[in-house]
Amino acid sequence: MNGLGTIKVVMGLCIASVAGSAWADGNAFVGRWHWNRTQSTPPAGEPVPNDVAAEISRVDSTHVQWSLTVLASQGQTSVETFDAVPNGEFYPINSDTTAAFRLGGNTLRATFKGPTGQTDTLTCTLAADQKKMTCQGVLSSGEGRTTTYVDVYDRM
Repeated sequence: MNGLGTIKVVMGLCIASVAGSAWADGNAFVGRWHWNRTQSTPPAGEPVPNDVAAEISRVDSTHVQWSLTVLASQGQTSVETFDAVPNGEFYPINSDTTAAFRLGGNTLRATFKGPTGQTDTLTCTLAADQKKMTCQGVLSSGEGRTTTYVDVYDRM
């Protein structure tokens, strides 16, 4: 579960950044977002990054595009860019992980599948003031073990 867990924070931010309110309210989530470490509850046993920031550039019926910068606990910085289709179908996001996004009302539900059967399912919502996003998540191992987490993000 560590491979999928490592991308959990990365993907959690991405998912949060495209929650359904953006769809309905003229892309309310387009902009810059910062992971709130003190208000988040990471899954037990998973690596916790020092910092995460995202730049959301597009949210529409055919694409959600963003770039993500992660400062790992060991000090390495990685920058990734993503382009997802929010139609509920699974698409590859890297060489061994697929993801499906579904928009509805003011929420976004996403499921990530790893190479050994592990999954990460997130349900993200936007606060009324559109300055905070919260994602409730469940990580499941290929052997059936589950753990929950909460990721909170602030608008920069």
